[in-house]
Amino acid sequence: MGTFTFRKAERLSRKKWIQELFEKGSSFNLYPYRILCLPHPDPKAAGNQVMFSVSKRLFKNAVDRNAIKRRMREAYRMNKGPAELSGKLLIAYIYIAREILPSTTIREKLVKAWSSISVKVL
Repeated sequence: MGTFTFRKAERLSRKKWIQELFEKGSSFNLYPYRILCLPHPDPKAAGNQVMFSVSKRLFKNAVDRNAIKRRMREAYRMNKGPAELSGKLLIAYIYIAREILPSTTIREKLVKAWSSISVKVL
C-alpha cells in the first residue's frame, strides 16, 4: 500500500489513552492548533496514533466542524512522512481558531508542528 493512507490503526480511539494524553501529555500552541503529545504507552504499537478535535463551542454547525476535521486529516495523511520517523507517539490536534482557515494554511501549520513535536517530546 501507499504511504498516503490514514488507517484505523493510526487513529487514537482508546478512551484510556485519550484520558492519559490529556492528563499527562505535554502541550503547546501553534496557531491554529493546540497540540498534545505523549510517548505511546504500548511498546508493541506500530506507529503514531492521532486524533483531531474541533470545539462545538466555537463552531455550532456540525458541517463546519466536520469540514475542518476533514481538512486536518487530509493534511496529516499527505504529510505524515516525517511523522513516521519521529517514533511512537499519541498526538491530539485541537483546532483553536475561530474561523475556518483555508486548506493550505492548515497544511502548512501541520507540517511546522512536526518540528515542534520532535523538539518538545523526543
